[in-house]
Amino acid sequence: MKAQILVTTAAVLILSGCAAFGPDRNPPQMPAPEHYSIRPQSPELPSADGTAQTLALGASPIPEWWRAYGSEELNALVEEGLQNSPSLAAAQSTLQAAREALRAQIGNSLFPNVDVGFSPQRQRALGLPILPQEQTLLYNTFAAQVRASYTLDFFGAAFLADRALAGQVQQQAYQLAAARRALATNIITATINASAIQEQVAATERLVTLGEQRARQIAGRHAVGSASRDEMLLAEQDAANTAAVLPGLRAQAAAVRHAQAVLLGRTPDRAPVPLALDSLHVPESVPVSVSSELLHQRPDILAAEAAVRYTADQAGAAVASMFPSVTLSAAYGRGGFDWSTFTSPAGEIWNIGASLTQPLFHGGALMARKRQ
Repeated sequence: MKAQILVTTAAVLILSGCAAFGPDRNPPQMPAPEHYSIRPQSPELPSADGTAQTLALGASPIPEWWRAYGSEELNALVEEGLQNSPSLAAAQSTLQAAREALRAQIGNSLFPNVDVGFSPQRQRALGLPILPQEQTLLYNTFAAQVRASYTLDFFGAAFLADRALAGQVQQQAYQLAAARRALATNIITATINASAIQEQVAATERLVTLGEQRARQIAGRHAVGSASRDEMLLAEQDAANTAAVLPGLRAQAAAVRHAQAVLLGRTPDRAPVPLALDSLHVPESVPVSVSSELLHQRPDILAAEAAVRYTADQAGAAVASMFPSVTLSAAYGRGGFDWSTFTSPAGEIWNIGASLTQPLFHGGALMARKRQ
């Protein structure tokens, strides 16, 4: 019971000490209006593409929002681009490395260090001149020990350093999420643009065909005298003007498909066939949040908030490192100059101790770290 009381008291002291060091780690609270405009907006929207859309007021944005279009082909293109992106792969590796570094730091600071050592040696050393023996001695030594040490984190320096590193890992995770969403948005934009421009090209080609047919019909009418020369020339001019738009549209379609292929990790000659626009369905429900809540759900804003927290923890760890630290150490093993002594009770060796360290002068490094 007394041990539990001591452990609880020590934990309370450590946590209270951690809270006392460093600036406030919570970002300032922003005003949260209930809705965008003076009056609440109606959740019902006009029908679009045969779908009556509704606004889900206060709902959180959907991370994989492109799935709301209901197109498996579009989903497959986005997944392909996310998997083939070298930038995302590098960011994922960096995040994984940061997580492993956090595990290593927590393992070194939160748990005791235990090592096992065994050192058999054969030595030749100088003898003492006052003893009637040879000038040199030849002997064997055998030693095997289990050593343990643990530094008590009374003022929370290690705790704050671990929490600061965890905040950096969280920031990198948010940055990775922001990069994923940005890449997915670019892929979807390029895919929809490629489909829309392809539809424009097809529609323009039909208009060119119809215009040429109309020009030929009017030219035939002019030959038999039922149409004037001006009508014939005007029809030919309209057909030529419509045909002149085609090269620019085709070049624009090729450029968009080229960009889409690069975003997907393909070469331009393997650009996907543009999707049919009618394969994309307008979402029936659109989540809507007020501006402050919407901004707070963005990964880059969350990353900035994590940066505020971990820098505050770093400041607290810098202050806590200026206070004393206590390290407990112990070792137990066996030793001797021969195997018989090593295995007998006389070969038992051990030590136990504690060390108290109070920083006094480090050339101003501790104060500079605190100000940093």
